[in-house]
Amino acid sequence: MSTTSKKRPPLRRPDAVNVTERQAKRRRLTWIISSAVAVVALVVLYAVFSTSPAKNTSSSGTSYDVGSPGIGKTAPAFTLAASTGKQVSLSDYRDKTVLLYFQEGLTCQPCWDQLTALEKSASTVKAAGVDDIVSITTDPADLITRKTKDMSLTTPVLSDPVLNVSKEYGANQYGMMGSSRDGHSFLLVGPDGTIRWRADYGGAPDYTMYVAVDKLLADLKAGVKS
Repeated sequence: MSTTSKKRPPLRRPDAVNVTERQAKRRRLTWIISSAVAVVALVVLYAVFSTSPAKNTSSSGTSYDVGSPGIGKTAPAFTLAASTGKQVSLSDYRDKTVLLYFQEGLTCQPCWDQLTALEKSASTVKAAGVDDIVSITTDPADLITRKTKDMSLTTPVLSDPVLNVSKEYGANQYGMMGSSRDGHSFLLVGPDGTIRWRADYGGAPDYTMYVAVDKLLADLKAGVKS
């Protein structure tokens, strides 16, 4: 008679055991770090949400905050590198009515769609009393230049990477990224350099990053009239 011998599973080498244990430890550490990051993100969003002021509801049905400096205040002067390859100053628009558009930047495609919509409605914007539009964001000038070229945009987009101008205008208080980026803010500056209208759409709870042009202009006209 022949007996069938049972095969024993191959013994794992000590180094293989160590590799398996290290992999398991790395997975546990990755999970712990991911959970911690998620908790921090929730805390930040809660803080932004809980400290944001109440919204104003306009006749157009949209809602927005009004930050500081507000209507009647002198618009802070600035000079920044632009997507046009030049330096652009607020003083370049002296004797004109200019609409400043602070936006979140490269991470926010709806913000760029907003610029596209405004350019397509150039005649309507002009009829509303706006001579020029200037956009400001916190991304580097070379990346902004590439983005505007890719989208065939002609509106000058200014680079404010250290937020000096954004903070002077309080425009970094109304976005999804806390105070590290601008939100979705519009300021109408008159020929005398005085702020005639302001609307900060990007704050909690809606975090609006796009406003239809007709609604935007309706808010602007109502704000200037009042």
